Amino acid sequence: MKDFNQMTKRNTQQRRHSIIKLVNDQGEVSVDQLAGLFATSEVTIRKDLAMLETHGLLLRRYGGAVPVPQEMTQIANETLSLNKQAIAAKAAELIRDHNRIIIDSGSTTSGIIQQLNDKRGLVVMTNSLQLANAIHELENEPTLLMTGGTWDPHSESFQGQVAEQVLRSYNFDQLFIGADGIDLDRGTTTFNELTGLSKVMAEMSREVVVLLESTKIGRRIPNLELPWDVVNVLVTDDNISPQAVDTISAHGVKVILAPYAQETKLNLNSKGNN
Repeated sequence: MKDFNQMTKRNTQQRRHSIIKLVNDQGEVSVDQLAGLFATSEVTIRKDLAMLETHGLLLRRYGGAVPVPQEMTQIANETLSLNKQAIAAKAAELIRDHNRIIIDSGSTTSGIIQQLNDKRGLVVMTNSLQLANAIHELENEPTLLMTGGTWDPHSESFQGQVAEQVLRSYNFDQLFIGADGIDLDRGTTTFNELTGLSKVMAEMSREVVVLLESTKIGRRIPNLELPWDVVNVLVTDDNISPQAVDTISAHGVKVILAPYAQETKLNLNSKGNN
């Protein structure tokens, strides 16, 4: 049953990736067209479109979907980038000279790299080729360690038992890790089913620092990555609600806020019902 459930999730992810490509290539797709193409029900396709719209990957229209207008995508990406940079810069303030740190793969955690030039004597472990290359290009290059392991194309990082064994050979002062969402009751969540390496990273670090935009707080993604009892610090933007700060702090997690980049307001409510 477990293998069947995993296969179903993989098929769903593959179908949704294909839907995004079709929408962007064709400009518009209909629910009945997609249902026929993927041999599934229209109800399932509507659920796919709703999820993809929630994540800003398309816009629903009556009976189908269209691409997100380029100007909306550009503004959203610029705002997201500014927020991630601010969060990464705030998180980097926690790093002291000669610290041994892990930087997990991710678009927010990658922003920490450019902040490391002012640090001395760092040892940095990562499971990301992209981050490793960025570290290598630093003028004041830290000692760089790689986990190795099995390449996971979904997270664009190394995962698996080999990576876990390498990590267990060291101990670290800090882990800097992102997340796809936060369940206020349970902890950080992820779309990726491969959570074993994240747990080992946290286990081998004295301090676990999570970097995440406030827009992801409250997402109830099924896969729990790190429970609150292993998280020490959350760095997010100050657009987070006071209630969320109180709830997270009650779990014993220190919340650090970076300035939120205000985006241009766009009317996103022009979609029809389907």
